[in-house]
Amino acid sequence: MSRTPAGTPDHPQGQERFHEDRATYTVRGSDQPDLARGCEVIRDTVRTLPPTPGVYRMQDARGEVLYVGKARALKNRVANYTQVDRLPGRLQRMVSQTRSMTIVTTNSEAEALLLEAQFIKRFRPPYNVLLRDDKSFPFILLRADHAFPRIMKHRGARKAKGDYYGPFASAGSVNTTINALQKLFLLRSCTDSFFARRDRPCLLYQIKRCSAPCVGRIDEAGYAELVREAKDFLGGKSSAVQRKIEEQMAQAAQALDFERAAMLRDRLRAATFIQGSQAINAEGLANADIFAMASKGGQIGIQAFFIRGGQNWGHRAFFPTHTEDLPEGEVLQSFLAQFYEEVPPARCILVDRDLPESALLAEALRAMAGGKVEISVPQRGARRRLIAQATRNAVEALDRRLAERGTQARIMAELAEFLELAEPPRRIEIYDNSHIQGTKAVGAMVVAGPEGFLRNQYRKFNIKAAQSNDDFAMMREVMTRRFGRAIEEDPDRDAGTWPDLVLIDGGKGQMSAVREAVEELGIEDVPLIAIAKGPHHGREGREVFHFPDGREKMLPVNSPLLFYLQRLRDEVHRFAIGAHREKRSRAITASPLDEIPGIGPARKRALLLHFGTAGKVRAASLEDLQRAPGISVAVAQTVYDFYHPGG
Repeated sequence: MSRTPAGTPDHPQGQERFHEDRATYTVRGSDQPDLARGCEVIRDTVRTLPPTPGVYRMQDARGEVLYVGKARALKNRVANYTQVDRLPGRLQRMVSQTRSMTIVTTNSEAEALLLEAQFIKRFRPPYNVLLRDDKSFPFILLRADHAFPRIMKHRGARKAKGDYYGPFASAGSVNTTINALQKLFLLRSCTDSFFARRDRPCLLYQIKRCSAPCVGRIDEAGYAELVREAKDFLGGKSSAVQRKIEEQMAQAAQALDFERAAMLRDRLRAATFIQGSQAINAEGLANADIFAMASKGGQIGIQAFFIRGGQNWGHRAFFPTHTEDLPEGEVLQSFLAQFYEEVPPARCILVDRDLPESALLAEALRAMAGGKVEISVPQRGARRRLIAQATRNAVEALDRRLAERGTQARIMAELAEFLELAEPPRRIEIYDNSHIQGTKAVGAMVVAGPEGFLRNQYRKFNIKAAQSNDDFAMMREVMTRRFGRAIEEDPDRDAGTWPDLVLIDGGKGQMSAVREAVEELGIEDVPLIAIAKGPHHGREGREVFHFPDGREKMLPVNSPLLFYLQRLRDEVHRFAIGAHREKRSRAITASPLDEIPGIGPARKRALLLHFGTAGKVRAASLEDLQRAPGISVAVAQTVYDFYHPGG
């Protein structure tokens, strides 16, 4: 559990604490890999380096980061790259591509380790071990900015004031736990605006999952007691909470208050459910993270277990990339440094093997954890059994991954053959639009590759030029903006952002619109395919694939390739509808006063409280506007001039 006040950054080591010293070198001559030239760049950098801790970045001719490293003494560490005979092949390739370096000095090697992880997460260099996981971990948040705190699921930066419990391995485990906690502690989960509008209890009160503080069914002191019990339970004092509920149930039964006794019985069952669903043999461990590694076929899998309050809050498998020819201990250490960029570390971290710099990593994590962090390799007892359990899970997860990758490779090969591509695509972009009669139109782009969906590369396009209910014009606008930007930002197509295949959710009309849009930009070598539902609107799975030259193809109903393409189409459809609904929701809550320059939330609220509606503000005279509380003469004139430009 961690407590974060509003506005506090996730990491105490802000970038402002680091002194940055840049050594940039102008590229002259060939940009092709050249080992001698790379060594020359590194030697020139070494001449100006101090023997202090810091982080270095190696960059290619285009300024793209190739590698990020940290050092106790920068001068000594970077100089090692000039001894090319001692470098493995992968590092020799890296040196041959290096054309400039960026140096950042730090106060200590521990700070350098944290900054290195930040840079790796930001730049994703091809020669570093990368933690490929674009889903942030969910937490349970018990907010502290309201008289009746709300319990809720939370992802992302921990900026809201309150208590955070996690990480949980998946949204499903969080949702299940929150549902049980609502039954156990009757805490509200509604938004503050919903809470303020209630004049009678909602359905959650009726089904005994909320104490209805919104309408006074419980006072502030009684609700605060429930909050304290919830904090104790989530903080590891579940046995004490259960004993208290058992005592209250016995007292209610003795007083013949059977309705209250039944309610307490249901709360006790909820507590038992949470403990039963999260039980794990974690003797002597209150809060711990457990990591075990498996390797096979050149691939590495890492299994993580999260224990909080003596309960298992789930587990997740990770498959880091760029791990070839690296010692497994070094891979695990790099993984942990990046993993704890987003997740607060537990005080106890158990691993299945020695790390090359275990003490340094523990020191670096100390500030993030708010106290001493222990990293250890258990040798016997209950902790060793936990490591063995994690290891079994890591092996099984890696076996499943390899089997899935083999199947996926076959599907991609079939895809290339069916769609007549030169080779299996590495990057597939899928497009769709969503709107209601042309209003609030949104275009959506989903990206997929051999490893699955690349959610951090999804894009939304607010349709601007296309009007009315013209799907074709909307698709033309999306394609023009997407590929116009690609031509501008990556004309040489070597940044990996150009698609090997474009799939459009639609038929002949959408295909024609997309083909015209890309041809106008001078693009003729990006494969385009439109996928449309068949004559029975997809009930039989008879999708029709439209080619740019007018040909059509179909796949057998039970084809694995058809299922894969349907999944791509369904994902972009889901994303497009979600983006459209979000835009529509924003429009519903928008106010005409938002368009007036210089009118912020406070002044808008003052105007609406005084006049009642935006329409009455518009019709008000200048004198009436000046009489509104909190509205100055200048602001009143601004509002009046906005609605009466000719006056």
